Amino acid sequence: MSQVVATAERVVRAPAEQVRAALADYEGARRRALPEQFSDYRVEAGGQGAGTRVHWRFAATSKRVRDQLLEVTEPTADSLVESDANSSMVTTWTVLPADAGVSTVRVRTTWNGAGGVGGFFESTFAPKGLRRVHEQVLERLEAELAGR
Repeated sequence: MSQVVATAERVVRAPAEQVRAALADYEGARRRALPEQFSDYRVEAGGQGAGTRVHWRFAATSKRVRDQLLEVTEPTADSLVESDANSSMVTTWTVLPADAGVSTVRVRTTWNGAGGVGGFFESTFAPKGLRRVHEQVLERLEAELAGR
């Protein structure tokens, strides 16, 4: 079993504090930024940043659906961490100012992959698919911020 890592990065045309606030807004902006791979979305506690507990079903493929219950922490002012209570998956969102009114958003998801042949395919293909999903979230988040 090895650790699988998926990453994405995007320059977002909005100030870092606005981007951080939107990412941490699980009741509103974050919910609206999720693409079709996410379903059964519900906030079970909190709703704004650290202390939030949110549930969703994530369809990596039509046959690979994860039921996720995420606990949200904010270990630093620049980051938001979502730890899945149902698996080893952890997603870290980092938002840094890049220029006046522009931010760099990095997202990194890790989990313990399967062993054997299945693990080989998972570590080869899953990061690419998840990176595409992260890129969609970031694109939709930027559109959400532009509409404000």
